[in-house]
Amino acid sequence: MDFNAWIKNSKPVIPVIVIDELEHAVPLAKALVAGGVTLLEVTMRTNAALAAIEKISAEVPDAIVGVGTVTSANHIQQAYDAGAQFALSPGISDGLITKAQTLKLPFMPGVMTPSDIMLGLEANLTQFKFFPAQQAGGAAMLKAFAGPFPHVMFCPTGGISQNNAQEYLALENVMAVGGSWLCSKALVHAKDWTAIEALAKAC
Repeated sequence: MDFNAWIKNSKPVIPVIVIDELEHAVPLAKALVAGGVTLLEVTMRTNAALAAIEKISAEVPDAIVGVGTVTSANHIQQAYDAGAQFALSPGISDGLITKAQTLKLPFMPGVMTPSDIMLGLEANLTQFKFFPAQQAGGAAMLKAFAGPFPHVMFCPTGGISQNNAQEYLALENVMAVGGSWLCSKALVHAKDWTAIEALAKAC
């Protein structure tokens, strides 16, 4: 299954999840799923990330949990072994693409330029993370990409918030957005799962 198919059964928002304490992983995932957000990106930014992926995979069956911020083939392998069902990266490289394709793991590399996109197209990828979205030209840049790359779809991430998400989602070449506002550090540390569920329902 690819990202488009998954998103059709979820909300068009992929939460960027940073787990500092492993005990937060399962209740956070359950709150997001209860709010209708089932495609979850656990970033490789903390020591708890791999264990969090493993716990969510085992204990939240309705969640489709993947890994984000992968910057090496080793990251992809570790996350795959922990149960990740997809991977996202802030950038693109032949090594990352080869590893993901060897494992048959759905992979969305980060792109910022036409050359990045063309590198992915050469590997038969057509779905990309546009990062960092706001700093890289925002919605206007994605509109420009639609001309030379009419069959490419994007998930912009970086600077996306409740205030500008709809501007991106209105574009025909945007299938979802990635953002951290659904599970901000303050809400997670406060264990305010009710507020997180409400934010998920509202997106």
